[in-house]
Amino acid sequence: MRDLAPHVLEWQAAGAPCAIASVVAVRGSAPLRPGAAMCVHADGTALGSVSGGCVEAAVYELAREVLASGEPRFVSFGPSGDVFAVGLTCGGEIDVFVQAVEDDTARVLAAAHLAAAARRPVVLVRVIPEPGGRAGGAVAVWENGHLGSTGSPGLDLAVLADARLMLGQDTTTVRTYDNGVRAEPRMLFEAWAPQPRLLVFGADAHAAAVSGIGAFLGYHVTVCDARATFTTPERFPHADEVVVDWPHRYLAGTRTDDRAVVCVMTHDAKFDVPVLAEALGRPLAYVGALGSRRTQARRVRELAEAGVSPEALARLHAPMGLDLGASTPQETAVSFAAELVAARSGRGGRSLSLLDGPIRPTGHGVVVRGRPAGTGPAPARAGAGLPSV
Repeated sequence: MRDLAPHVLEWQAAGAPCAIASVVAVRGSAPLRPGAAMCVHADGTALGSVSGGCVEAAVYELAREVLASGEPRFVSFGPSGDVFAVGLTCGGEIDVFVQAVEDDTARVLAAAHLAAAARRPVVLVRVIPEPGGRAGGAVAVWENGHLGSTGSPGLDLAVLADARLMLGQDTTTVRTYDNGVRAEPRMLFEAWAPQPRLLVFGADAHAAAVSGIGAFLGYHVTVCDARATFTTPERFPHADEVVVDWPHRYLAGTRTDDRAVVCVMTHDAKFDVPVLAEALGRPLAYVGALGSRRTQARRVRELAEAGVSPEALARLHAPMGLDLGASTPQETAVSFAAELVAARSGRGGRSLSLLDGPIRPTGHGVVVRGRPAGTGPAPARAGAGLPSV
């Protein structure tokens, strides 16, 4: 939904009706995770995906029906034994919520989009109405404020408290609230964390290729080098930031978290040893460095002499990348990206054809029962789903 928000808002501003179909839960193996979405314009244009192809046509038709009727839909798709029936060929099951975008929802979505664009954690909450009901309310929640309403003051208090517990996560969850009546309201929570950072140190062709594939994977990309001649926005069109500074000095003054990635592309001791010593002292998701095995052996000696512990050195991916036989900058970037994805998911990076077991992580997304509406702050609870980029 996050990636489609600009398109939905553009259509809404032009007065064009549109509908959003969102994956709210996954059971078993499925192509996409909770939060995946498709938006459908009144003229038939469709953007995004909910299943990677298996049930796209059926969801598209549902969105068209919702646009015509104004009535939201909540549907499940699972494996089908009938070759002509609509179902997931991967054997999993997904729940999809489809709603037309009304003015109030668009205003809330715009607030969430602006917060995310400013790299602020935000949670978008949408009411899932009962079958045959009209579209419910929506709320955007950020650290010091919120916009919108569920339509019930008591429920708003409970939803706001739960949403604030999810700030900084990157998950999608459905929560059900006990309000003492038969039809218990359900809420779709989408927590949008700021994009994880990819810090690329070095300003050469390999750095340009790595910054491009990092942007493709959804990272907020910064390229930094002390050489102003080579460190220009024109040379790094995919980077969000291009910084002229000594790498270690820039990193020392930069906030990072445990999702951030550092790639050192200089293979020059006066640049890479100080910045790697700084990086390996931080709880980063991945630290990699380009260079030959001879360069790496020299680098390890110098990092040890600089006081970097053996435990910290063991975190260094160098030479970085998987063994793909890469030689060009573009191939090297693919090798790095493959290792990064494998490291992030805890996989070994081997050929799928040589392995047994599930291809994708399973069990994304859960349905959580909330506390009664209006009963005060909720206790902390683990978020559903897996971190995404």
